[in-house]
Amino acid sequence: MLISELPVAVIGAGPVGLAAAAHLLRRGLQPLIFERGTSAGATVAQWAHVRVFSPWEYNVDAEARVLLEENDWIAPVPDYMPTGAELIRDYLAPLAAHPAIAPNLRLDAEVLAVTRKGHSKLSGEGRDAAPFVVLWRDAAGERRRALARAVIDASGTWVKPNPIGLDGLPVEGEIENRDRIHYGIPDVLGATREDYAGRHTLVIGAGHSAINAALDLMDLQEQEPGTRITWATRSGGIERVLGGGLNDQLPGRGRLGLRAAEAVQSRRVSFHSPFSVERIAAEGEALRVLGTEDGRPAELTVDRIVVATGFRPDLTPLSELRLSLDPSVEATPALAPLIDPNLHSCGTVRPHEVVELAHPERDFYIVGMKSYGRAPTFLMTTGYEQVRSVVAELAGDAVAARQVHLKLPETGVCRTRSTIDATADACCAPPKAPAKEATCCGGPPKANAAACCVADELAKAEGESGCGCNTAARASLPA
Repeated sequence: MLISELPVAVIGAGPVGLAAAAHLLRRGLQPLIFERGTSAGATVAQWAHVRVFSPWEYNVDAEARVLLEENDWIAPVPDYMPTGAELIRDYLAPLAAHPAIAPNLRLDAEVLAVTRKGHSKLSGEGRDAAPFVVLWRDAAGERRRALARAVIDASGTWVKPNPIGLDGLPVEGEIENRDRIHYGIPDVLGATREDYAGRHTLVIGAGHSAINAALDLMDLQEQEPGTRITWATRSGGIERVLGGGLNDQLPGRGRLGLRAAEAVQSRRVSFHSPFSVERIAAEGEALRVLGTEDGRPAELTVDRIVVATGFRPDLTPLSELRLSLDPSVEATPALAPLIDPNLHSCGTVRPHEVVELAHPERDFYIVGMKSYGRAPTFLMTTGYEQVRSVVAELAGDAVAARQVHLKLPETGVCRTRSTIDATADACCAPPKAPAKEATCCGGPPKANAAACCVADELAKAEGESGCGCNTAARASLPA
């Protein structure tokens, strides 16, 4: 068989992997999709209870829509924000079951390694002309091999959460007490309710996962008043979790930050930042958490810990491929400057195409969340644009591959090397204006999460008039 007649291997049958399959079919290329779970969207199923902050408008790939509508699929309401379970039920499951995709989908198929036939990483002569070999393990535990003309890795990062330690390693006692530590967003109102109801939980993290976890615990607290919540971020202050508020073009994302600020301001959540954990010790049914807060020794006693400190890519299966990765972010060197949180805190990344995703290994691409390496805040719609461009390149349409077909919704906040003063009096400094001249509400970025500003923006998010303050806010959240 000629290499051009081989399928394109797609690793992962989540939103981006299935979108890649749809684009391949549209271009007359055969996908061969490997999903380590027992169903499409298996990773999404692990956060089925979580509502995404992007509405359906941004969650359905254009080519996937075409396929689905061939089968009389009815698109969800565009401005509705689905839960993970709804994302699977109303989109991923029907897409995976489509007669053009289902025969090419291998479930319970874990990819163990990808290489070039007859070539280790060291071997260069004739490398580009050799097909890829995908080594995978099937449901029976048997190792199997498949040949592919190209490989698109859309396997995500969910299976490799970051540990608690600031140095990227588990802190002392973290592994030993893992039965009382959850990584990600636990279903505290459902399947894991008994683990958290009436108990004291420490949430660690400053991103959307941490916010969701803290807010879910607050909902549980309303039902079980004995539930206590402590929230710690490892660096920065409350402004790190606020986002763009009403200036965010994804209202759900902006509202998350506002609700987080309200939670801290209301004192229903005890907020600690910057808080660095150094050791965890079990004391009976409790966990003693030792570390530093703002450079001083600190100690917390809790029952459970939720770690929402992000994820990292699993690069082990790719060890025989020639990759080019930024040394810190672990994305391609061309993409890394756009997403590196050390350089900026922009939630919005400009659309990028096959050029930014290319590796020295010809016809191999990492897309989706995994393409961002260790950087946070990835949108599904970004992944859809990535696979559109990559598949166009594989199909020989270099012009389409380098066009931009996406305008991302702005976060409403973008700054370089934040100079926010968490104790400043002004709430919402308008662009290019000193904070001391700012009025309470209405312009990004926030110089402080004052109570008035939070109340005003939350009210406006619900279509109400807001608090009406027009002078600098007087009440500040704890920093």
